[in-house]
Amino acid sequence: MSKPLQKKVANYTTAKEARLQGIYPYFRPIESAQSTEVIIEGKRVLMFGSNSYLGLTNHPYIKEAAQKAIEEYGTGCAGSRFLNGTLDIHIELERRIAAFTGKEDALIFSTGFQVNLGVMSSLTGRNDYLILDEYDHASIIDGTRLSFSRVIKYAHNDTQDLHKKLSVLPEEAIKVIVVDGIFSMEGDIARLAEIVSVADQFGASIVVDDAHSLGVIGHKGAGTASHFDLTDKVDLITGTFSKSLASLGGFVAADAETIEYLKHHARSLIFSASMTPSSAASVIAALDLIETEPHHMDNLWKNTDYAMHLLREEGLDIGPTESPIIPIFVRDNNKTFLVTSMLQQEGVFVNPVVSPAVPADSSLLRFSLMATHTFGQIEEAIEKISKVFKRVGIANIKEPIK
Repeated sequence: MSKPLQKKVANYTTAKEARLQGIYPYFRPIESAQSTEVIIEGKRVLMFGSNSYLGLTNHPYIKEAAQKAIEEYGTGCAGSRFLNGTLDIHIELERRIAAFTGKEDALIFSTGFQVNLGVMSSLTGRNDYLILDEYDHASIIDGTRLSFSRVIKYAHNDTQDLHKKLSVLPEEAIKVIVVDGIFSMEGDIARLAEIVSVADQFGASIVVDDAHSLGVIGHKGAGTASHFDLTDKVDLITGTFSKSLASLGGFVAADAETIEYLKHHARSLIFSASMTPSSAASVIAALDLIETEPHHMDNLWKNTDYAMHLLREEGLDIGPTESPIIPIFVRDNNKTFLVTSMLQQEGVFVNPVVSPAVPADSSLLRFSLMATHTFGQIEEAIEKISKVFKRVGIANIKEPIK
């Protein structure tokens, strides 16, 4: 006799059906380092699905730093930061991140997801409010679900709606606005100047998640607040090390009192193992490169501008993106899976984004640029994308720009 749990999991057949159709797009095993080209099933594939925006994950300077850290500290810390798992290299990284983001202090976690779980769940209490952009990352949403506070969402990048939502909240309550700096699927940038203006009117604090902004925008890649010259107006900056910083882990940067509070209240820090020594050393090495070699970010934006130009020239719908994250809209879940599979066969790796991550009529291919892509690789990928879209009959393909 089947138990209720067995019945529930047996009823999930979506992935099986996609596999039977030959269009299952997840958990694709890569047989090489993350670079502009990877090996999948022994074949060369152009990688346009990576978050390694600066292309540093295979940089020899960073790999050497990781190897040295293993030799000195071993492979793990065998405990949490709170108890036995704090190393001097963790403290060094926190100082570097605070200086890089322009904040007084910082705290590092084992992943970016854990940062948002810990920060969102502990900052506010029962009579307080967390106000989110409706397109905020899943880690932010999950973190707020662990909070006892009331969670309110406002329309994406709509500061008039933000004003409306804040205007009815109690004046004395703690109100915290949480927003992605660069939105991870749409590629647009938060309207931070407008958000700051609204927040000031209602005494609200601001958290900016710079997971996709560090190394991409701002002075020497310092992120969204730096990009808008509003670092002193943003209360907390969070982020991950798994993208431009070529490693694994995450951080929150803020004033010293806020960091002290989080050290003793963020459960995902207190009850989770420390960031590995090699990961911490990798981030420090990545910061060295970002701060002293501006050509990485310059190349990223040259590639981004070139790719946007070609995609628009082909008549593809890329929405309002302003970053190296370029959504190519398909607006049909099944066709999104199909073109993803067809493109891999053509030697191009892109990520499908379908409902419930986005509405079904907004399903898309997430096309991501790296600083290390060549113009030739970009041209080859976009030519193949356009060819596959036409073969499948994507209805929303626009007339090419003359």
